[in-house]
Amino acid sequence: MTHKTFLVCLLVWTSLVGWTGRVTAQALESSLTAQTQANQAAIDSQSTIDRLDDETQRLLGTYRELVQQTDSQRVYLEQLDRMLDAQGQEVTSLEQQLQEIEVTQREILPLLVRMLERLEQFVALDIPFLPEERQARLTSLRTWLDQSDLTIAEKYRRIMEAYQVEMEYGRTIEAYRGGLALDDQERTVDFLRVGRLALLYQTLDGQEVGQWNHAARQWEALPQSYRSAVTRGLLVAQQQATPQLLSLPVPAPQPDEVMP
Repeated sequence: MTHKTFLVCLLVWTSLVGWTGRVTAQALESSLTAQTQANQAAIDSQSTIDRLDDETQRLLGTYRELVQQTDSQRVYLEQLDRMLDAQGQEVTSLEQQLQEIEVTQREILPLLVRMLERLEQFVALDIPFLPEERQARLTSLRTWLDQSDLTIAEKYRRIMEAYQVEMEYGRTIEAYRGGLALDDQERTVDFLRVGRLALLYQTLDGQEVGQWNHAARQWEALPQSYRSAVTRGLLVAQQQATPQLLSLPVPAPQPDEVMP
């Protein structure tokens, strides 16, 4: 091979190498660009997936909460339906009873009048506790019986409430302050009522105690030995001391003390 031919071959080889290098660089750059785009697409896809997963979890939590609320509402509504059914039956029963009362009002009204008269008689013969309050209740009952705008059922209910109040007096202990005529003068004392067994008083200075003598129908003083017992009884009735046994004078029951 001559020197000239060698130079020509060298130039050709150099051109081929340069062209091959440019082709390879372009392919590599294109490949890197494609890979970068693929990576970015993957990142975007993963972000979308994460966002959708968060949204799915949030919606799932909301769904579960709504399901729980729905179950609670269903149980509540079922219970409410049962209550309404029971109340409806009670209303129906009461309406029927009221209708029956209205039908027989000619027979019931005289009965109510007799019941009130018996109650007035009983209060008059009873031990004289809370006289103003009890008399006011009786006066109201008498007024209600004469009112034409009150149904027989309402009049009956109010009389029965008054009877219930009087019955409760026999099962309770009570302390209250009021006026009492002692030694021809009105004095303020503390009263102690023990059911209907005893009605006692103590002066505000604690120096004098007494009781209502039901047989004689008058107040009488008690020995000083009862002072501590009456004081303890007042404290118990006022819920300032624990219940305890009290040594108090209790008169024998009289025939006219029977509840009407």
